[in-house]
Amino acid sequence: MQILQFSTAVPEEKYSTKELMGLFPGEISEDIKKNILNLGVENRHLMDYDWTSKSETIFTEESIIDLCLEACRKAIENASLSLKDIGYFIVTYDANPFLCPGLSQLLIPKLGFNPHIRHVNVQGMACSAFTKALDLARNHLTVHPDDFVLLCISGVNSYWFINQIRGLNNIMKIDRINSIRRDESRRRELRKWIAAMEFFLFGDGVAGIIMAKEGRGLSIKKIVEVTNLEENDYLAGYARLALLNEPFKFGFYSHLDKKIPELGIKYISMVLKRLFGECVEHPMKAMKKLAIHTGSQKILSRIADHNRIPPEKLVESFQILRDFGNLAGASLPFILQRIVTTGSPSKGDTVLTLGYGWGFSASASSLIVNQT
Repeated sequence: MQILQFSTAVPEEKYSTKELMGLFPGEISEDIKKNILNLGVENRHLMDYDWTSKSETIFTEESIIDLCLEACRKAIENASLSLKDIGYFIVTYDANPFLCPGLSQLLIPKLGFNPHIRHVNVQGMACSAFTKALDLARNHLTVHPDDFVLLCISGVNSYWFINQIRGLNNIMKIDRINSIRRDESRRRELRKWIAAMEFFLFGDGVAGIIMAKEGRGLSIKKIVEVTNLEENDYLAGYARLALLNEPFKFGFYSHLDKKIPELGIKYISMVLKRLFGECVEHPMKAMKKLAIHTGSQKILSRIADHNRIPPEKLVESFQILRDFGNLAGASLPFILQRIVTTGSPSKGDTVLTLGYGWGFSASASSLIVNQT
């Protein structure tokens, strides 16, 4: 199975971390600024919203649809295909103004697909969404080897994270939060701190990918995944709804646990053993490049240190984090596109992708470059 084409799209609105600090509704202390800078994000693109509105705002689907259309159309055009060549349309996303219908239903008529096209929405896979989409595409191409498959991987999550920081102020240092004795007060302050970190960590972007049974590009050799080794691991990172004491109103609650870096290392170790067997060190050394999900600079560095990955093999992962922020499921295709276009891979080079995060899940795939 082959990945023939990567195309990406980001919103026009670009913000540096310094600019976002100036737009933040409350004053940010020097200690919190250090936390923000340690995330490793210098710039990101965000959807154009009215952050200052104090009344109920219904998000429109137009912006996310336009971004998805741009990525998908570029992928089809760059692969020299037409809509009639696409036999299966896979769309992954987490945040979308419509909870139902899904994003694929919204995109099919806009793209001009036949309404009978096979399609599927994959929601809630977060940072493992790309690998899951590869697996679904592989299954389809096994049965329909003459088809082409279009993947649309949405990493637009600011619908969630921008709304959390409206009116937010007086954010405490994490060590002060941990010293609060009352559980309710500690949870409230921790929630504020997490909301601020998410606002400065995540960016928006969409990837379009063309796949086929045969062709020239990146050949996918093996895909593995693991989820919820322990029953409650999923509580380390999540987004959930909450009830408010008003009709027609819902709240949003997200959480990033301090255990996430350790869980990331643990889960990645599991998928690497599943991919390579117990002797992981030798095949890891043979990899030309690694594309590792852009969780944060701290998590990327700890995974690299734990697995003894030389910095030159991870350059593109750190670059995408720096330039675009955490793009959730879209981060891996953004990294792979940069590896293919600027990393000068040679025929026969091997590339490894590693995704991990909310779920709690991790996934990996091994790829071989089969074009010069």
